[in-house]
Amino acid sequence: MSGSTPVSSLTNPHLPQSPGARAWRRFKRNKLGYRSLIIFSVLVVLSLFADVVANDKPLVVRFNGEFYFPMDRTYPEKTFGGDFETATDYLDPFIRQKLTEGDNWAIYPPIPYGPRTLNYFAKQPNPAPPSRENLLGTDERGRDLLAQLFYGFRLNVLFGLALTAIGVAIGVFTGAIQGFFGGKTDLAFQRFIEIWGSMPELYLLIIFSAVFAPSVALLIILLSLFGWMGLSDYVRAEFFRNRQMDYVRAARALGVGNGRIMWRHILPNSMTPVVTFLPFRMSAAILALTSLDFLGLGVPPGTPSLGELLSQGKSNIDAWWISLSTFVVLVGTLLLLTFMGDALRDALDPRKAEK
Repeated sequence: MSGSTPVSSLTNPHLPQSPGARAWRRFKRNKLGYRSLIIFSVLVVLSLFADVVANDKPLVVRFNGEFYFPMDRTYPEKTFGGDFETATDYLDPFIRQKLTEGDNWAIYPPIPYGPRTLNYFAKQPNPAPPSRENLLGTDERGRDLLAQLFYGFRLNVLFGLALTAIGVAIGVFTGAIQGFFGGKTDLAFQRFIEIWGSMPELYLLIIFSAVFAPSVALLIILLSLFGWMGLSDYVRAEFFRNRQMDYVRAARALGVGNGRIMWRHILPNSMTPVVTFLPFRMSAAILALTSLDFLGLGVPPGTPSLGELLSQGKSNIDAWWISLSTFVVLVGTLLLLTFMGDALRDALDPRKAEK
């Protein structure tokens, strides 16, 4: 009927759908994987705003009729009635009292501690157990454990994303070259991968950590040198299979170049193993950073890290709150990624496609 509104294929299952739409519907049917995706996405977004959620500086201060924004600018203590020209410690009970006198007020973040904030006013020696001031307690240096976990989660997730992206780019490129050209090219790459894969990765990390100053960028570079080989084999197999398809032969007959065939024709049909393994690759990257931090070979000292907190928990057995909370965050993150990976693998499995 003319003038009628077309029904979207996403809402009407009886209409033809693209492969991506069908895979998304199958993914959403896996409640555990879909909810894990939502929870993980919310946590990642919140961690990106960690400076607003966990900080020892107020978001806004109104003092003597004027507004101040401590997160954007450093104010001396004299600005708020103190005696010194040094930067204001907004956790000081004297400053807090000044900020609540009369019409003065201050809006603090939900977690009023930063990643390196030391609670000098704690009533118990460090590491202190959970209390009203520090909901999850403090570590051995007096830093709030909840803020440490929040920033450590952000570091691990961003590190995992960066390492996964670099590993996928290198793995897809090398696998595509091997699978498309085959022959001597594939043979040379395979021998190189065998030699490179036999290198002692941990020993190399120890050597480089002794030569260079530890940093996140250095870890990403070193781990990226070895993290692409597993994915490369899967992409190589997909290119081997797809290069014999009729649409590739037709493209060759029409004079299409090798690069265009690989990029426009074969690669989109070879991405299933790449997409399926993304959550698992990210889990491996998070575990790698945690393990290196636990051994003291990871990020620079003082950087909030889950591995460094686990090491503190091992050194302070009586401070059970350090090990327990860090273990919950780490295992919870890995479980969310695993559930997402299982749901994604089932959604892209052609054997489980809808009839």
